[in-house]
Amino acid sequence: MRSDPRSAHSSPRTRLALGATALTAAALIAGGMAVPAATAAGTTTDVQILATNDFHGRILDNTSNGEAGAAVLAGAVKQLRGEIPNTVFAAAGDLIGASTFESFIQHDKPTIDALNAAGLDVSAVGNHELDQGYDDLVNRVMAPFDDVDNEFGGAQWQYIAANLKVKETGIPQVPAVWVKEFGSVKVGFVGAVTEDLPTLVSPGGIADITVEDIVTSVNTEAKKLVETDGADIVVMLVHEGAAVANCEQGAAAGTTWGGIVNEISPDVDAIVSGHTHLAYDCAYPVQSWIDQGRAVTKRPVVSAGQYGTNLNKLVFSVDDASGDVTGVTSAVLPLEHSVFVPATPTSPARTDWIADYPVDPEVDAIAKAAKQQAEVLGAVELGKIGGAFNRAKLANGSTENRGGESTLGNLVAEVQRWATQQPESGSAQIAFMNPGGLRQDMVGSNAAGYPATLTYQQAAVVQPFANTLVNMQLTGAQIKTVLEQQWQRDALDRLATRPFLRLGVSEGFTYTYTQQSVTWTSKDDPNTAENEAKVYTAPEGTITGMWLDGEPIDPAATYSVTVNSFLATGGDNFFELANGSGKRDTGKVDLAAMVDYLAAFASSTPLPVDYAQHAVEVGFPAGAPSAYDPGATVAFGVKSWAMSTAADVKDTAIAVSLDGVALGTFPVDNTIGAAVYDDYGTAAVSVTLPASVPRGGTVELTLTGAQTGTSIVVPVTIDRADSTTVGAPNKTFANSKGNGVIQYLTTVTTEDGTPALGEATIYDGDEAIATVTLTASSGGAVQVKLPKLGKGSHPLSVVYGGSDSVKPSTSATVTVTVK
Repeated sequence: MRSDPRSAHSSPRTRLALGATALTAAALIAGGMAVPAATAAGTTTDVQILATNDFHGRILDNTSNGEAGAAVLAGAVKQLRGEIPNTVFAAAGDLIGASTFESFIQHDKPTIDALNAAGLDVSAVGNHELDQGYDDLVNRVMAPFDDVDNEFGGAQWQYIAANLKVKETGIPQVPAVWVKEFGSVKVGFVGAVTEDLPTLVSPGGIADITVEDIVTSVNTEAKKLVETDGADIVVMLVHEGAAVANCEQGAAAGTTWGGIVNEISPDVDAIVSGHTHLAYDCAYPVQSWIDQGRAVTKRPVVSAGQYGTNLNKLVFSVDDASGDVTGVTSAVLPLEHSVFVPATPTSPARTDWIADYPVDPEVDAIAKAAKQQAEVLGAVELGKIGGAFNRAKLANGSTENRGGESTLGNLVAEVQRWATQQPESGSAQIAFMNPGGLRQDMVGSNAAGYPATLTYQQAAVVQPFANTLVNMQLTGAQIKTVLEQQWQRDALDRLATRPFLRLGVSEGFTYTYTQQSVTWTSKDDPNTAENEAKVYTAPEGTITGMWLDGEPIDPAATYSVTVNSFLATGGDNFFELANGSGKRDTGKVDLAAMVDYLAAFASSTPLPVDYAQHAVEVGFPAGAPSAYDPGATVAFGVKSWAMSTAADVKDTAIAVSLDGVALGTFPVDNTIGAAVYDDYGTAAVSVTLPASVPRGGTVELTLTGAQTGTSIVVPVTIDRADSTTVGAPNKTFANSKGNGVIQYLTTVTTEDGTPALGEATIYDGDEAIATVTLTASSGGAVQVKLPKLGKGSHPLSVVYGGSDSVKPSTSATVTVTVK
């Protein structure tokens, strides 16, 4: 067993207790200012940083896409360490969690054992390290490997996070920094986790933790590393990254990553990043380095992508006398390369992946043992599926789009509704599923096509988080709020890294929406000294209609809703779910619910795939009327009509009908793009309303897709008829001593001849003096004798109050003079 890499700086038994003091981890580890030893003039020391990120338990070699596996990763590290002994093997987080089945089913112990054997020294905390909560991280994952009370045997490397603090004390119980010395050269590492953490893990699991600003936290600790601890090199390990691999675009001003890269202190010599699963090798000029005439004027900013496909390699040359960095190189090293093998008469063409580094035998044995155990646990057959249940994808067919509706998301939501439909579980009517909780497509063993057998392992890798199902009561108004929170803003109204998350929804629940680009102003972060409020433009959605089993959702009524325990406490910025009433944790685990569902519905008959969209965007053009006349043309645009993978069934046209009468058919454009929203499956609808539709009220246009079964309702308000009211007294002059009686005729006519019904009120100036009732038999005209009028002028008018089908109107004033 390799010796504990932390032992030179801190006792593994006392590490957590030390972290709870007011001293910084840097002071505990480094032990004060370093004084460089006397060295030969002009000599330098090379220090190598090898880095990975977002490994996610990919311990096996995946021969189809360049995931080299833990054994090749370890072999690469050991070979490269042999070339440059002054090496630190570091990581930018998400080493565990959302893992493949081999690791997930064994609580990620195989991954931790493999990375221990590979010699990992230090890692930033990632959001997935906190999937099971902060207590799990510090007391299981990070538990000292030689702790006799810990049967798990945790990570031998040091986790660090400068911006992760205990709320009650403000102290980082996970150390902020870690230091490694190579002779006279001291290398400091400062860690940070994405500021989106509260939305990416169950809020209940980090209730005692606050996530502070990355830039401020890292700059503070980097300054201490340089000024107090004498670090010659400072490396930032951060679980956050660029949204695109292009170096210029990734660090653009106004982006989250651009703000971090551009505002990190010059004390930091390099940034190793992750979270976004992209590989990049960038370098950005640091103005103060240029001003000081340093040998190195650009700061490397790197990421190794995902799943152990690459390693980042940074090599610093440090002047032994001055401690100055005199040179730095950086590279992304693929761990495997692909070789195209042409077709032969006996075999089709294929692409093979060949390892570029040797397999480490110790790690290889760990991975093989994990695979063998997983095969036993995962081979149980759960049932058969009639097709692939996919996550949403972008245009390239492989990149996941968490903003798109998916057959898998809707299936999992329906499974969770079904699993909690009994009274003892809450009598669930609706369920929602977050797209980030779905880590793989559910395709089964489908080499021979469908139907395909689905095993326990194939179901388990879809939902590896072991969330329980929580039932709650939400009003219709709250459900609307939840759905509008799919357009992601954090608690400070900042735009999230993933700006839109499409919830999977259970059977019978459908809704329509509109979206438009709006300008937002984020709130100032109370945890930072500087004002961080920002103005930005981003789409915002409005839910325009919701239906459950064809019946409109009542905003004031209460509905039983089930979500997983991650969402139940407001995860993924769905804050309204934290406000549900009558919450009960059913104790049912999401994966167990899927197993039970397949036993009930897929044991003898393959489970069919439902390709129907539950959420559709219906957008009326600017200037569209709020109500339409009978016979008018109604035009609007439709989006989000299509699931987005190639295997998903799609409609070629949308049929529009009213009360079963066809009004038209319109083609659907199913082109998939690169926007991370649910904008795909578009159509332009334009129909003419029948002239016979009744005035007033609402009619419902039904939109239907023949291939998918998608069916949604578009309510259209029918305008009331215009009316004209005339008030006519039988005389305009009267004698108060003689026969001064005034007969007043009220006549109401409508634009289309609709009989005017309802009441009309006759006024003498502002005083109501008589009321008449218009009936079908009156033909829109009623005469009434007015009360006796006194001497003087009387401005008479009549106001028709309108009806369900006719608009109100007011007559002209006619003055009657009484002498």
